[in-house]
Amino acid sequence: MAKNIQSLERAAAVLRLLAGGERRLGLSDIASSLGLAKGTAHGILRTLQAEGFVEQDPSSGRYQLGAELLRLGNSYLDVHELRSRALVWTDDLARSSGESVHLGVVHKQGVLVVHHVFRPDDSRQVLEVGAMQPLHSTALGKVLSAYDPVAHSEAVETELTAFTARTVTGLEAFESILGLTRARGWASDVEETWEGVAAVAAPIHDRRRMPVGAIAVTGAVERICTAGEPRPELITAVRECARAVSRDLGAGRF
Repeated sequence: MAKNIQSLERAAAVLRLLAGGERRLGLSDIASSLGLAKGTAHGILRTLQAEGFVEQDPSSGRYQLGAELLRLGNSYLDVHELRSRALVWTDDLARSSGESVHLGVVHKQGVLVVHHVFRPDDSRQVLEVGAMQPLHSTALGKVLSAYDPVAHSEAVETELTAFTARTVTGLEAFESILGLTRARGWASDVEETWEGVAAVAAPIHDRRRMPVGAIAVTGAVERICTAGEPRPELITAVRECARAVSRDLGAGRF
């Protein structure tokens, strides 16, 4: 059985201690409560503070949980709720479309796939939950960049890498695509990221009408498209699925 890493255990203990109290704690309080030497406790706190997990009040010198830890916690809760709300709808979309369905959120200058429903046939497929996709060339990424200011900033601040001959790499052209996405409520990727693969995506909004993710149908270009454009019935199905999940999240009808 693998041994636990003592420094991580101590850091976790510090965070639990700070989370359990209603007030800020000083270095001596933390050290004595956890049975640590002051120097050891100070080193742990300094590291946690550098990572944003702990904050120190400049006047009193006492410590409390930092904004980064709270952000991570809220992000987990949001993604967990998003995924749970989308389960039934994404299953239905995969079944009706006959294609794979991906649920994605913005993460580290890209799109993190948080849910993947396999294409409903007997073909061999690889689970892509946890995979990262680019923002500028995928249907999921374009939708998120069009509706989420954070995703937009991250997309335009990074190099628009060409994955295929069809990838848009010019900033002006990319902004034009995002404007079109907002105007029609969906985005597509026709062999812009992977040769022979196409996708259609639509945004998911929460009760505050804020973009929290996107849903996409992905498959072989000859099945997704007709004459080089996404099939209208697939666009409608994806948008209806995204609206259904949004309504479950409290966004109301739109």
